[in-house]
Amino acid sequence: MTGHLCDNTASELARLIRDKEVSPVDVMASSLERIAKIQPVLNPFCFVFEDEARALAQKAEDAVMRGDVLGPLHGVPIAIKDFTPTKGKRTTRGSYAFENWVPDWDPAIVTRLRAAGSIMVGKTTTPEFAHSSFTRSPLWGHTRNPWNPARTTGGSSGGSGAAVATGCVALAEGTDMGGSVRIPAALCGTVGLKPSLGRIPMDILPWVFDNISHFGPLARTVDDAALFLRVTEGPLESDIRSQIAPLALPDSLDGNVEGLRIALSTDLGFYQVHDDVAANLQGVADALRGAGAIVEEIDLAWNANMVKAWADYWDVYLAAAFHHVLPEYRDKLDPNIVAIMERGLKMDAITFKNLEGVRTAQWQALAPYFETYDALLCPTMAQPAPPADAEDDDFDHVDENGRLHGLDMTSIFNNIAECPALSVPSGWTKDELPTAAQIVGRRFDDPTVLNIGKAIQLARPWARRRPPVLLW
Repeated sequence: MTGHLCDNTASELARLIRDKEVSPVDVMASSLERIAKIQPVLNPFCFVFEDEARALAQKAEDAVMRGDVLGPLHGVPIAIKDFTPTKGKRTTRGSYAFENWVPDWDPAIVTRLRAAGSIMVGKTTTPEFAHSSFTRSPLWGHTRNPWNPARTTGGSSGGSGAAVATGCVALAEGTDMGGSVRIPAALCGTVGLKPSLGRIPMDILPWVFDNISHFGPLARTVDDAALFLRVTEGPLESDIRSQIAPLALPDSLDGNVEGLRIALSTDLGFYQVHDDVAANLQGVADALRGAGAIVEEIDLAWNANMVKAWADYWDVYLAAAFHHVLPEYRDKLDPNIVAIMERGLKMDAITFKNLEGVRTAQWQALAPYFETYDALLCPTMAQPAPPADAEDDDFDHVDENGRLHGLDMTSIFNNIAECPALSVPSGWTKDELPTAAQIVGRRFDDPTVLNIGKAIQLARPWARRRPPVLLW
């Protein structure tokens, strides 16, 4: 147990509470104290439910003292992203168009987290409609990076990334349609998981046939990410894409990668990658080799058109979901989301359908490697956290050699969403900014991805490292 209760992992807190070594009331007090310190500096939350959280913590303590059966997250403070509906709680999605929306229902993920005993302490900031790799919105302003507040947390689950990295909560929920869990995890020095498609039911969209969207955890350890997945996964009849029988996760991860074959690609065939990102990825590869894995570099024949295919799909996705707010709220929307929706509204059906051809070519280039290798290792982000006032469009330049000077290396894997993708810290740059490695698995094979992440965690531990903002 660490000196500040809120700096313990979710798994540690749940055990300490079960064993009556600490009280949920004290755990919640520590979390709220940390939030009060961090919120004015980084702005990770748009809502904090202090009185309710304290009352629920008291009820959690009463249950412990009565000897009730306790859930695996009993009494553990968590946060829910402001994109995800929560019954009776404002859910603004970072937009004036939803400023006063109070949903009257909970999605399955929120219901399951509550059933596991966790306590929602607040809602975390997101860019408008979760559209960006930078967490800022007209409604809530900037959310800043705990390693350097002049830098971005990433997005769109940037509030969740900052909240977990600083110990405000032990776990936070995020959504990932193009990297929105993995990007802030990478830039904030935490763990972020995009589970395989349908492992956690996705029941908050206007449609159930979407094939890029996921819920996922932001956590300080791979073990906590696995714990989150255990309590939220499983089929939901109303979500036709939810997995009926997902591969079983072990009760604990041992990090044994002896004999596993892992493909390594630093650039995915076309990214321009920062030197420190590349060096730290090689360090991870060497650590896995030291743990008994066979790690071999591959020449992956991907190109920047595959990222553009995701971006074109994303334009249509956001236009279809939110274009109805344009007539009333255009002047109060982020100009970037307006431009995205206008592009989406202009795309014709044949062009949109042909995006599947690009995605098919992408999969056909990768699939043969999964006949030989158990997973693919690559960076999560091509660059460390950029300035908070930068723009997504600053990172879409393709040079004369076909190299993409991009930011994330995540959205391309939402094109093949059946494959789980885990981001874990790989090291720090010379400027003390986090970098991250991304482990991508075979279709629906979340257990192997998580176990490789645990091996990296054992070889290159990061969970006790704290961002400098906590020293202020």
